[in-house]
Amino acid sequence: MGLVPHLLIERRSLLRVAGGGAVGFAILGTAACGDDAAEPTEDAASPTEESPEPTEEPTVEPLSWERVDLGFVAAYVLVRGEEAAVVDTGVEGSAPAIATVLDDAGPGWAGVRHVVLTHKHPDHIGSTSAVLTEASGATGYAGEADLTAIDADLQPLGDGEEVFGLQVVATPGHTAGHLSVFDPDTGVLVAGDALANQAQLSGSIPQFTEDEAAAAESVRKLAALTPSTILVGHGPPVTDGAADALQALADSL
Repeated sequence: MGLVPHLLIERRSLLRVAGGGAVGFAILGTAACGDDAAEPTEDAASPTEESPEPTEEPTVEPLSWERVDLGFVAAYVLVRGEEAAVVDTGVEGSAPAIATVLDDAGPGWAGVRHVVLTHKHPDHIGSTSAVLTEASGATGYAGEADLTAIDADLQPLGDGEEVFGLQVVATPGHTAGHLSVFDPDTGVLVAGDALANQAQLSGSIPQFTEDEAAAAESVRKLAALTPSTILVGHGPPVTDGAADALQALADSL
């Protein structure tokens, strides 16, 4: 009798009795024997996923600044590459002076993308409408609590927001909606009237301050930024020993 080519041993249990004892064993699963036993198959190769190309972080152009001297008050032009932001617009009629600084700095009106108002007082917002008309590609901003006092189409800015690579710092006290802007990379702080530098660095000028306790707290908040340059609305910029001077002022309040 010939051999069966494919003998399958099905799952079963077999009990053999021998010598009064019992030996139990189980054969589990299915086995194949014979000349045609199936060869094991290899798992299908999983598709190879290509690694995504590394993405480069967008580079931020370094910040430079120019002061627009308007006599007793100042505005500022901040430049990154071919784009600019204007911080404060001075009194009415200040747009030509701002234009001259923008042209000298390179971007001109066409490069202005942002107009940031530190607060609502007329010597800081007087030319806002003219500036936004000339800088037709720009968005205007102010602190939310000051918006209703400014006759212009503006967006609100709040503490911790970012515009033009600048950190927005709420600095109430001089007015409720007063804000400052800070560039962490260069250490440039534009403080509006939260600080002044007439004869020496000081906080908000008392006779124009709405809340002196809040203004003092804002000085301490700005000191924690350890700025290397302080640009103020009234008085010349502080470019040497700015952080130490500001910390000394904060400690005195």
